[in-house]
Amino acid sequence: MAVLIDPPSWPAHGTVFSHLVSTSSLRELHAFAEAAGIPRRAFDEDHYDVPARRYRELVDRGAEEVSGADLVRALIASGLRIPARRRGPKLRAALASRWRTVLPQHPALGEELLDRWGEQHRRYHTPTHLLAVLEALDVLLDPPDEALRRPVVLAAWFHDAVYQGASGDDERASADLAVKRLAGLIPSSEVREVERLVLLTIGHDPTEGDRAGQLLCDADLAVLGGSEAEYQRYAAAVRDEYAHIPDAAFIDGRRSVLAQLIALDPLFRTATGRQRWADRALRNLRHELDLLG
Repeated sequence: MAVLIDPPSWPAHGTVFSHLVSTSSLRELHAFAEAAGIPRRAFDEDHYDVPARRYRELVDRGAEEVSGADLVRALIASGLRIPARRRGPKLRAALASRWRTVLPQHPALGEELLDRWGEQHRRYHTPTHLLAVLEALDVLLDPPDEALRRPVVLAAWFHDAVYQGASGDDERASADLAVKRLAGLIPSSEVREVERLVLLTIGHDPTEGDRAGQLLCDADLAVLGGSEAEYQRYAAAVRDEYAHIPDAAFIDGRRSVLAQLIALDPLFRTATGRQRWADRALRNLRHELDLLG
């Protein structure tokens, strides 16, 4: 385990910046940054940007000096690097392209949803999460699901379109937004189905035989079955979204959420979801619960 820093060489805001990364754990990286008084707003998905004036101090605190190329190689090897396609303009372009496959005649609605997902206060419920859900649906949808595809994909786009950090209220507000924005654009039966599916993400507990609900809920929870690095990134982002909550209160609430997820039997309702993500998800959830004490 090590925290690495490259030489200040990235110009912005009238100075140059270094990158600060961990070779193994976002938890380690955030702890190092917090101890050094680096604000969380300096964190950019897989690294901290730190101004040149702090370079020597951070080295003295234990950050290991490496070249920019070596830092990138170490970050890739750690599994913590965010690929370029999941960043900034490329991410938005990828999502805009996907929107054109679901409601191509209504680009303005797609832009509105992308703006909502890109709100500055979000840390986990971001365009990155939206793309991950849509990519999980690519894996889960089978040819016989074709009739379900559009409402399920639209529900993915809307399921966290409203996000203020109020569980239950956000999902209900997102469902209401879907009803308002989709009325007259697709058949009313599909609008009602999108609304129903968005509301299912409150508890992620679709009934047996609810294939559409199972698809959406499994896709939304697929992050739980990611690699250790991916799960670390998810857990860190969730903590960031609730940064206004004191540690003790957050830990109590997070323990409750983790226990509820572990208690879901099965956690994933589709055969593909169980095969691809279930075992690793339970390991990740239990490990986080153990870390919380």
